[in-house]
Amino acid sequence: MREEGLAPARPAPARAAPGTSVKSAAAARAHARAVVDARWNRAARPAREEDVVDLLLVVSELVANALRHGGGLAGFEMTPVRDGIRLAVRDHSDAVPAPVGGQGSRPAGHRVGGYGWPLVVRLAQDITVEKRSGGGKTISVFVPIRTTGRPD
Repeated sequence: MREEGLAPARPAPARAAPGTSVKSAAAARAHARAVVDARWNRAARPAREEDVVDLLLVVSELVANALRHGGGLAGFEMTPVRDGIRLAVRDHSDAVPAPVGGQGSRPAGHRVGGYGWPLVVRLAQDITVEKRSGGGKTISVFVPIRTTGRPD
């Protein structure tokens, strides 16, 4: 994915409304829930709750990691697409998360904590980490959202 946009020719990223900018993991989760509710109509075409929970976990972990380890949150974008959500979280750190050994594996040299990135790797797809030319990085992921099977 390119730094300047998540995906050309797709819907514009959903940013938090003016005055409600995302500055915490809780605010990011609330925004993510609102984006899902707007895209997947609860009455006619509801999203599977387990997929929404996965999305909320990924959002929470990426934002918390940016705040704890990335020098702060520099940007947060969500783009709803037909089959899920594309998410980009920018921070101020050049440090790239360590690779993970596979689904459900424990972080190398496990210590208290350290499960956030493996959780993101397990729940998200198309994960990219791009260093920004002015410093920092953008972590972009795709989280699939399925419907409950009710007719459209």
